[in-house]
Amino acid sequence: MSLLRNISPRLLRIWQRNFDVSLVTWKTNVLPPLLEPLLYIFAFGFGLGAYVQEISFEGRTYEYVAFMAPGMVAVGVMFHAVFESMYGSFVRMRYQKTFDAVLHTPLLIEDILAGEILWGATKGLFAGVAVLAVITAFGLASYPSSLMVIPAAFTAGIMFAGFGLFFAAISPYIDNLNLPTFLFITPMFLFSGTFFPLDGLPAWLRGLAMVLPLTHLVTVVRASTFGTLSAGLAVNFAFMAVVGFAVSYIGIKLMKERLIK
Repeated sequence: MSLLRNISPRLLRIWQRNFDVSLVTWKTNVLPPLLEPLLYIFAFGFGLGAYVQEISFEGRTYEYVAFMAPGMVAVGVMFHAVFESMYGSFVRMRYQKTFDAVLHTPLLIEDILAGEILWGATKGLFAGVAVLAVITAFGLASYPSSLMVIPAAFTAGIMFAGFGLFFAAISPYIDNLNLPTFLFITPMFLFSGTFFPLDGLPAWLRGLAMVLPLTHLVTVVRASTFGTLSAGLAVNFAFMAVVGFAVSYIGIKLMKERLIK
């Protein structure tokens, strides 16, 4: 646990550095989280929804666009958190040499890497809130229960940013990052209850879906936007928190070993 002892509030300087850079490129940071959900909602919600107008979920019937909209909130959190930490951290480490430069300051390696995870989580949170605002404009979110999306998005953001740093740490070259995208991120996008209820899947595939991290975020977000919050969601929060801590710890450890080499 020496890694944890080396993490200090100075990690906020890494967050601030990345935030300042994002202000320069704000158009590419702000527009995609707002436009992506619109594309999904129109393509799947209104396009596919014209053929699948209603869907049964947990004993209730919902319009298809209302069912898939919360999934888009969760997907936005995942994509922006994991890709920021995966590709962004790799580029800052390998090509921009940002980590090398920062190590000449009082910050420790652990501060840098924890700051990267915090920044990835922030990007995920922003994306989740942006998508929530979009579906709210379409009348697809119930309040005040939808406010639960905010802590859920940040908790999941830490988890997915931790995964991103882990993948960046074990990938020799940037092209290798295509593998976790294909083998990990894409299956979650398709089989975490984003587009259809999991109870329609075969038992073995449904069991596999329940261990996918995105499934737990989708569950919390959907309950929040539907206004069906329950105490059972604490299990989903606990899953995301425990997995987030574990994968972030491993990601920092492996990336530190790589930087020392």
